[in-house]
Amino acid sequence: MGRELSIGRLFGHFASTRPDAVALVEDGSDDVMTWTELDRATNRLARVYAAAGVGKDSVVAVVLPNSAALVRACVATWKLGATTLPLSVKLPPAERERILALAPPALVVESEVDASGLSEAELPDVSPKYWKALTSGGSTGKPKLIFSHDRPQWDPNVSVVEYMHPDGVHLVVGPLYHNAAFIYSMRGLFSGNRLVVMRRFDAARVLRLVEEHAVTWMQLVPTMMNRIWKLPPEVRAAADLSSLRTLLHVGGPCAPWLKEAWIDWLGPDRVMEVYAGTESQGITLINGREWLSHRGSVGRAIRGSRFEVQDEQGRVVPPGVVGEVFLMPADGPGSTYHYVGAAPRSRDGWESLGDLGHYDEDGFLYLDDRSTDCVVSGGANVYPAEVEGALDSCPGVRASAVIGLPDEDLGQRVVAIVEADPDVTAEALDAHLTSLLAPYKRPRAYELTQSPLRDEAGKVRRSALRAQRLPTGTAS
Repeated sequence: MGRELSIGRLFGHFASTRPDAVALVEDGSDDVMTWTELDRATNRLARVYAAAGVGKDSVVAVVLPNSAALVRACVATWKLGATTLPLSVKLPPAERERILALAPPALVVESEVDASGLSEAELPDVSPKYWKALTSGGSTGKPKLIFSHDRPQWDPNVSVVEYMHPDGVHLVVGPLYHNAAFIYSMRGLFSGNRLVVMRRFDAARVLRLVEEHAVTWMQLVPTMMNRIWKLPPEVRAAADLSSLRTLLHVGGPCAPWLKEAWIDWLGPDRVMEVYAGTESQGITLINGREWLSHRGSVGRAIRGSRFEVQDEQGRVVPPGVVGEVFLMPADGPGSTYHYVGAAPRSRDGWESLGDLGHYDEDGFLYLDDRSTDCVVSGGANVYPAEVEGALDSCPGVRASAVIGLPDEDLGQRVVAIVEADPDVTAEALDAHLTSLLAPYKRPRAYELTQSPLRDEAGKVRRSALRAQRLPTGTAS
């Protein structure tokens, strides 16, 4: 057991203890850095950021694609005691401006600047109050920021995450503006892991990279698991995954058949699942061996957090009874995050991610449905109100309802039901949304109608619209 260091000091520590070991690899390029090179490069880059006005507790928006440059931008930010705000490069300008207005950044990083010639000496030791902020659309249709309250100090000799081994090799598969990909990748780096960063997901490439780099740890969402599983059997059979110690999946429900297929492939001790939100109010964890004896569960609460399943009156229901899942962190309400631009969904300090579920006598949690209308598509949250607000701004649209329907690949696909004038087309609607919403939020299908979508009270009943469109026999 060593001593805790600030995030900024971790890189100097690894540069001194493993100077020539590879720290960072960008797949498909010659961008490879040792710990020494990463430490020195980010010292120089931090001086560029400081000259641009970044200081302790500044917000730095990092608008870069998955790359080694993105990682270096974050490290340079932390070395100045500032907060990283990773954003998708595909955000339309209007959406990006709404987000940045919530916490105006001292700097927006859209390219890697030339820092050659600047000092590579160690900077003063300073810790940010908040090490990261992530975005969310929010059920109101307005964006919000989620500032993490994690302590920005780590012991470099201790694994930060369950089942993540120090000195491992971490494959970054998902987009780093998503919380799961960002937090696990960076915590891997804080634990001394080598990061191998994929520019974009490619199912066959994932398997090749695991073998090529002897990857020990990766995080996937169910859509990625499904696409890998659907590769030709001979491709999967030829893959050498012997180095992989942990596959962690998050980001929406995983079909039981798919989960079981991966457990059969990798073995039950290498497949883990986490249920949590960006807010980290509570977290559950289950390994493959536990899942086989509690099929369909997302696990038991860990790290001192708790969950309750409550009825509509806020009463705790007994095992086996479905209710809304509420979470509580170990240190109480508000200890893990705060919002900018929204308020928590809470009851007496217990907070909900909008899921319905039940638990068994052994304390294992099972998710049954979502009580909110959030659509989880390809591991990303899409909030109908945000999409509807953009649709309703289109000329000729009188009302809209956005729902999620089952999709074999994405889990759910976003579908828009639009009450509009006869001359409105699906193509025109999609073109209108292109400048307003990130691509993953845009509907995969548009259903046009001239019949009223709203009832006499002005309400749109998304659950009823969804139920009408589900295949016969499909659970809602």
